[in-house]
Amino acid sequence: MAGIYIHVPFCKQKCHYCNFFSVASLRNKKEMVQAIVAELKLQKSYLGDESIKTIYLGGGTPSLLTEDELNHLFDAIYTNYKVDNDAEITLEANPDDLHTEKADIIRRSKINRLSIGIQSFHDEDLLALNRVHSARQSLDAIKTMQDFGITNISIDLIYGIPGLTDETWHQNLETVKQLQIPHLSAYALTVEERTALDWLIKKGRMTPVNEEMSIAHFRYLQQYAQENGYEHYEISNFCRPGMYSRHNTAYWSGQKYLGVGPSAHSFDQNSRRWNVSNNTRYMEGITNNEPVFEEEVLKTTQKYNEYILTSLRTRKGCSLNDIKDHFGEGYYNTFLANLSASQYQHCFTFADQLLVLTPEGMLFADAITAELFISDER
Repeated sequence: MAGIYIHVPFCKQKCHYCNFFSVASLRNKKEMVQAIVAELKLQKSYLGDESIKTIYLGGGTPSLLTEDELNHLFDAIYTNYKVDNDAEITLEANPDDLHTEKADIIRRSKINRLSIGIQSFHDEDLLALNRVHSARQSLDAIKTMQDFGITNISIDLIYGIPGLTDETWHQNLETVKQLQIPHLSAYALTVEERTALDWLIKKGRMTPVNEEMSIAHFRYLQQYAQENGYEHYEISNFCRPGMYSRHNTAYWSGQKYLGVGPSAHSFDQNSRRWNVSNNTRYMEGITNNEPVFEEEVLKTTQKYNEYILTSLRTRKGCSLNDIKDHFGEGYYNTFLANLSASQYQHCFTFADQLLVLTPEGMLFADAITAELFISDER
């Protein structure tokens, strides 16, 4: 099982909180698509003979691509890779791009899943985040997609936004339920260095993020999901039964994936590589048949720590049997010792060789995993 991630590094404007690589310009979009197609051909041996079960177009804003550009990408994938007939193929989209013409393009394409960056159904929150769309456009976009028979939809919401009250957060979740959205990704607003949000807070032009409010919103989200039939299958992800993201689940379960496009990451279970985060250097490298990327071969301890980190994020949890089978008796015994010394005993369940975070434990996931990490190579 393997996946392909395509990074489309273009946006109409940059959101205040975003630290992903993208440019607020559509200049060279056509040339960038040509370069990504060329990289798909150059890297076709990276995944070996693995069949492709998921394809994810992220960014940036992939919904800015034209029908011809989307078809060009899919032609390159299907020509050079073995894609399963039932592959999950996701397009990230902004609501303002999802008009009837785009819906018709999506319906005719290989795409069978949408991930829509809603963030909030309230205009005051969208203004604070510098989102390009309005609340009305969000509702119209979802209805338009559903009218065209596109119902496998995930939406993103952000909580902890300064000014987001308990009531408006409740209204956001009510809207998700009323629109019958099968998948929800919800993230706490975080202040990343060198973002516009970071600058605005430091200059006193925006209220700092209130950690207690974020925690309260997350706890309410967990309760609301449970009461309304959404499975909390990963810290930030909720879905109706069976509607989980297969692509992201592959990340959390350590499957191989190829990332193409500037700043895209790849993983072959032994090493990680990441493309240069610069459009010009990326395209020049591809043109010269010399892709510009950095690579790190993973040591056993790094693989162990990554397994702890990703598995504990999910409701399946961390398997001690897997630790013993894949990493050996030494790592297994160290895990048990670290676990017994943890100050968060009340935040997880441990039965049948499985360690699973409780709903409360998900609030402390970073601290718990840090306790379980091994810092020295063996």
